Amino acid sequence: MQLKIHLLHPDASLPTYAHSTDSGMDLCAIEATIIPPGERQLISTGIAIELPPNTEAQIRSRSGLAYKHGITVLNSPGTIDEGYRGEIKVILINHSRTDFHINQGMRIAQMVIAPVLRPAIEIIRDFPHNELVGSTTRGANGFGSTGV
Repeated sequence: MQLKIHLLHPDASLPTYAHSTDSGMDLCAIEATIIPPGERQLISTGIAIELPPNTEAQIRSRSGLAYKHGITVLNSPGTIDEGYRGEIKVILINHSRTDFHINQGMRIAQMVIAPVLRPAIEIIRDFPHNELVGSTTRGANGFGSTGV
């Protein structure tokens, strides 16, 4: 399996794994900026990718930024579809009470490559009571049905 990466900007960094067993590659910002408290910004990485067939790239928050600074990926996980060829940009939000300074080359998010399943769609009438669907002990119970 191969992930092809196009560096779109001279200051772009290749996504890298910090450890050989990590599931996410670090993505870096190509320019400095400041995210004020409660605000969000679209941060450029300066890269485009060509994903392997039947995969997606998931863009996730870095735990250290989230815990220490309140900085998260707003639509986490963000999805990069297999056919997308534009620049990867990351929507970051500042949940803290202070400005957050992003420096050029700073690791801002992580990218996980994951398999994608595309099942055939079958219409079931009278869902969820139809015998074809099968009953479960949970049924349609959700949103706190198992307690706090």
